[in-house]
Amino acid sequence: MRFTEHELTAAVTGAAKAVLAAQRKDVRKGKQDIDVVWDEMDRYQRFQLLDAVGTQVLAVLVALPDVDVEPGTRPTFTDEQVTGTVEGLVGEEMGRVKRRVVVKARVALVQTALAHVPPRSDPDALIVPDHL
Repeated sequence: MRFTEHELTAAVTGAAKAVLAAQRKDVRKGKQDIDVVWDEMDRYQRFQLLDAVGTQVLAVLVALPDVDVEPGTRPTFTDEQVTGTVEGLVGEEMGRVKRRVVVKARVALVQTALAHVPPRSDPDALIVPDHL
């Protein structure tokens, strides 16, 4: 699948915020908003989290099969497509049980990232000023 840089950034950021929300008890209980917690992090802390999530998600997003995406909609993939792509990238060097756990966790993370991909914009709706 060919994602734009903006789509990949939004996907990884959304997945990173979901991971952060799962780690923070105050966010899970609704006492604090995830966007406030995200803004309170310094740049290096955000980089570390984005880097960790990106290493898990980006290769899978790029390896997903090509699908046609109508303007105004998000790309959609079946669970089998995501699971097959993750299984192909995980490898065989770990035990059977550990591999199954890694695949399920990464599939969930990729599906979270896909949920944060913004809708495709219409390339024909680009407005170019007359002075250009």
